[in-house]
Amino acid sequence: MLKKFTLKNFKNFKNEIAIDFANTAGYQFSTDCITDGMISKMLIYGRNATGKTNLGKALIDICTTMFGGRRYIDTGVFLNADSIDETAVFSYEFRFENSELIYRYARFSNQELRNEELHIDKKTIFSCDFENNKFNFENLNYINAETASKDRYLQSVDIGDEEELQEPKLPFLRWLISNVALSNDSILIKLANYVRRMLIITSEDARLSLPRRINDIFYELLEDSNRLKDLEDFLNEMGIECKLILQRLPDGQRELYFGHEKLVPFYETASSGTLALVDLYRRLIPKNWDPSFIYLDEFDAFYHYEMSEKVINFFKRRYPKCQIVMTSHNTNLMTNRLMRPDCLFILSRVGTLTALCNATERELREGHNLEKMYISGEFDRYE
Repeated sequence: MLKKFTLKNFKNFKNEIAIDFANTAGYQFSTDCITDGMISKMLIYGRNATGKTNLGKALIDICTTMFGGRRYIDTGVFLNADSIDETAVFSYEFRFENSELIYRYARFSNQELRNEELHIDKKTIFSCDFENNKFNFENLNYINAETASKDRYLQSVDIGDEEELQEPKLPFLRWLISNVALSNDSILIKLANYVRRMLIITSEDARLSLPRRINDIFYELLEDSNRLKDLEDFLNEMGIECKLILQRLPDGQRELYFGHEKLVPFYETASSGTLALVDLYRRLIPKNWDPSFIYLDEFDAFYHYEMSEKVINFFKRRYPKCQIVMTSHNTNLMTNRLMRPDCLFILSRVGTLTALCNATERELREGHNLEKMYISGEFDRYE
């Protein structure tokens, strides 16, 4: 599991900000927010423009760093505009059974690495300084990767003529996982399996109309009557009473409908909240996978507060071990009945992240009305 994430000099985060999933306060209620001693369900509040979306993008950055592919679309600045530092620094600390792993790297830009390093159980496995062309691979034997062809890797990142157009440097960790036969119980395999199952979903995703190709893939899944019934049951559980019908049109395309006396086209008439629920379902449920980490940015932007609670409870039941970070402006969710003070956080304008249990001199207990305290200004100095 992800134990701690640290970020510095990325977008609006000039100073270092950290999310410590291991920093729990020992509450004996809402224990389904904790898994194996670490926070697995977290809710972050923050005023507009505090960087909740940027924080999610930073958390997921490790996915494309390790496995490549298309990086998230981002037309804004990468580094903090008020900092003189040349790189943004990302640090991920993981715990897998009895071992701890730290993967840290710095970026000049969305595409270019400055350096990267890997530590396992306080031992430096490798370090790569791409800017100064310095590499240390002395402890690869610690992970049984001493046979890795370092020379071949170094050829792929050869700096060469500075005036030549250079390709982005290939992260050594990505190369190592792809080119070395690691044992199934290797900690790097555990890391890779975790990172591959990380995902970010934003409220913007639900606003976008789906390309026909994506809809066709989704509709193909819904041709299974059990899957269509599962979607229908999901919507009903969330408070959307409906019956769904999938039909194949004369031109061979499929179309989804609300089932009434007359069929009503689903995507043309469904509310924003219903579309957001279906997008959530489409991206998670049909895959029959076990996500490791999900960042849900403004997950309830289109939901009534009761539906928001149902979504959180659904995630607790469906993915008890998955680490899920949600952002919201909905103070109705700020309750010990649903979450707990060490799992509820405030993201400030200056880029600090503070748990409610650390944002007051009071000893917060199960009977406290957290929403009332928040609205009355109890935690204002941390905003």
